[in-house]
Amino acid sequence: MFQRLAEAEIPEETFGADLEGHLEVQGELFEVAVPSVSVILAALADPLCDTSRNYLMSVLWRVVLGESHPSEVTRGRTHLAQECHLRAREGLPLIFREALTGDSETAIEILESVDLDDKRVDYYRRLAQNRKRKKG
Repeated sequence: MFQRLAEAEIPEETFGADLEGHLEVQGELFEVAVPSVSVILAALADPLCDTSRNYLMSVLWRVVLGESHPSEVTRGRTHLAQECHLRAREGLPLIFREALTGDSETAIEILESVDLDDKRVDYYRRLAQNRKRKKG
């Protein structure tokens, strides 16, 4: 599914490439969410069609705001959210870029969850707001 999203050149090519229920369900994370963060970030590093980029950003947002699914908790995997945050921090430059060139609101919410530098998050929030004002 990741490959299909990454290779899509037009929105129609993304149909059926749905990660729903594979990484998380209603904000509750499965173990596979952790390595998926790196895959999402790798995809975001490359040119993507807008549909794929926006979808992957929304998936990343859901994952970094999630908590371990009860089935994972019973297996002792209670720190999936923290592991996803650590993986997401490895791609902060990509998320910064998205804040300035892509889905600013989603990127800023991701940064608020994973970036430990509040001043830097505020800086990117201001830049994104200024960009939005200039566009609109």
